[in-house]
Amino acid sequence: MMDANAEPKVGVIIPTYNCDRYIVQAVESVLQQEECTYEIIVVDDGSTDSTEEVLKPYSDRLRYLKQNNSGVATARNHGIAQAKANLIAFLDADDYFLPGKLARQAEILLKRPDLGMVHSGWQRVDAQGNKLLNVCPWEQIPELNLETWLRWKPVLPSAMMFRREWLQYVGGFDSRFPPAEDTNLVLKLALKGCKTAWLREITVCYRQHESSAMHKGLPQARSLLAVTDDFFNQPNLPPEIRLMEQSVRHGTLVWIAWYLYYTKHHVEMIEYLQQAWNYRSSSGIETLVTWSESFAEFADNWGVNFNVNDLTSSAEWQALIQWMLQINSLIDQKMSHSS
Repeated sequence: MMDANAEPKVGVIIPTYNCDRYIVQAVESVLQQEECTYEIIVVDDGSTDSTEEVLKPYSDRLRYLKQNNSGVATARNHGIAQAKANLIAFLDADDYFLPGKLARQAEILLKRPDLGMVHSGWQRVDAQGNKLLNVCPWEQIPELNLETWLRWKPVLPSAMMFRREWLQYVGGFDSRFPPAEDTNLVLKLALKGCKTAWLREITVCYRQHESSAMHKGLPQARSLLAVTDDFFNQPNLPPEIRLMEQSVRHGTLVWIAWYLYYTKHHVEMIEYLQQAWNYRSSSGIETLVTWSESFAEFADNWGVNFNVNDLTSSAEWQALIQWMLQINSLIDQKMSHSS
């Protein structure tokens, strides 16, 4: 609960932009947190809806900061700079915490000074808050380190808690990479040696709706690829991480392609698979099978229906097969000429 006379243990930063439909539930979910002192900082990124009005009844329980529209990275960094607490939790304005989230993550960080982050699971909900799927990433990724962050990227800021000094050490969120600036942040932290532990619980509801970042297919795809390029363009990566580059790039491009298929950008899906072809580790037929199996796995992880026949019978997939046959034909011609 919030004690006006106590130094806050956790700073909860809520960036918002035109989210008056959901932000009251977000704020209420923080106010219902028990056994943890906290401060709430809402950073309004230039909203033009009634966000300010709906938050007025909470003016004595939160700090409301308004800025010109500059993006979520700038809004979160503004909140970090204004926070008094040593521990920082982020909450997107359309998400909401479950009871006990702050206390249990703060307890881990306070007991483990070697940690800079604590991560947890989340529940996907629809626009009305109805449950879609529980996501428990530790079942697939029991340990979080630079290698597993790179391979799997299980990033959701609303499910995490950070030590403020680590956020400041890496310069916070980078506004060059919307909406994947959160993945960029985690990779920066892990590369600098920031350790992460799991709280193996569902702590937040992650709302899926048409305006949410994960429904913006092309910007999300381009941003994630830009983050991957930025990471591997660094000159002094550890040798064991440099050796992972080909497989990480391949895996990232295949995930982006599936995500574009899911968001109905089928032409762009093929473009990313053609890029993934450059990083494959198996023959053409095996690669096609691997890609279709990966699509099925990604869809299952997201709790969405997937029919492999719909994929492989599509005009775009057939065009991809023709492209691959042409590539193989050109390779065969070059080999015959060289011999």
